[in-house]
Amino acid sequence: MYVEWRKMERHGLKWAQESVVPLWERTERFRIYSPWLIPGPVQTASYITALLTSIRDRRGLIDDVPAAVKVRVEKQQVVYGNHTFAILLEESVLRYRIGGTDVMAGQLGYLLSVMALPSVSIGIIPQDADRSGLWPVEGFFLYDDELVNVELISAHLTVVQKHELAMYAKTFSELAELAVYGPAARELITAAIESLG
Repeated sequence: MYVEWRKMERHGLKWAQESVVPLWERTERFRIYSPWLIPGPVQTASYITALLTSIRDRRGLIDDVPAAVKVRVEKQQVVYGNHTFAILLEESVLRYRIGGTDVMAGQLGYLLSVMALPSVSIGIIPQDADRSGLWPVEGFFLYDDELVNVELISAHLTVVQKHELAMYAKTFSELAELAVYGPAARELITAAIESLG
C-alpha cells in the first residue's frame, strides 16, 4: 500500500511505467483529480519527457527517460479504447510551466483536442471557485471502485479500503461540481495558451 519511490524506481523509470499497465488496461472508469500537473493519460511526449527528466535528476536515477516516455505514450492508447476518463484540473495546472513555453503550448493545445473525444471529460476548477465546503486535497487517480493511487514526495500510496474509496469518490464528485466544462473550460485553456506569449 505504501511503496517508496526509491524502491519502485530502483530498476528505472521505464519499469515503473510498465508496472501500472495491467491496472490501466483493466480499469473501465478513470476519475483523476490533479492540482499540480496534466495527468499521464493526456500528456504529450514532450511534457512527459520534461517531467521524467526532472524526476530522474531529482532522484538520481538511471537515464532511461526515452524508454520510459515510450511506455507512457503507449499506455495512453487506453484513452482510445473501451474506457472513460473524468479528469478534473485546477486552473493553476494550466499555468504551471513544465518544460518551457513551447512544451506547454503543445500540451495545452493537445488538451483542447483530447477534450473532443467521447470517452474523455475534462473539467477545470476556476481559481475563483468558492471552496467554502472543501479543504485542499491531494491529487489522486481513482480506478473504477477498486483502488486509489496518490503520489507523495517520497512514495506511491495505494488505497483499497472500501470506506476510503468512498471518501475519494465523494470528494471527486464535490470537486466536479466546482468545475467548468465544454466552452467555459476551453476558454480557460485558451487563455492559458495566450498567456504564454
